[in-house]
Amino acid sequence: MKKFTQRFLKENKGVTAIEYGLIAGLVVLVIAGAVTSVGANISTVMTKVANLIVAPS
Repeated sequence: MKKFTQRFLKENKGVTAIEYGLIAGLVVLVIAGAVTSVGANISTVMTKVANLIVAPS
């Protein structure tokens, strides 16, 4: 068991995979936030356009 633990602590592949996973997670969060913001803005614009079509000023 001691040999396994020492080999595990020396191994860098697991650490790299975890780092890539964290980076990918952060990228997903940023993209989700941007899409949500843009979606809300588009919804507002479309509502204004629809209201102008129905009742022009």
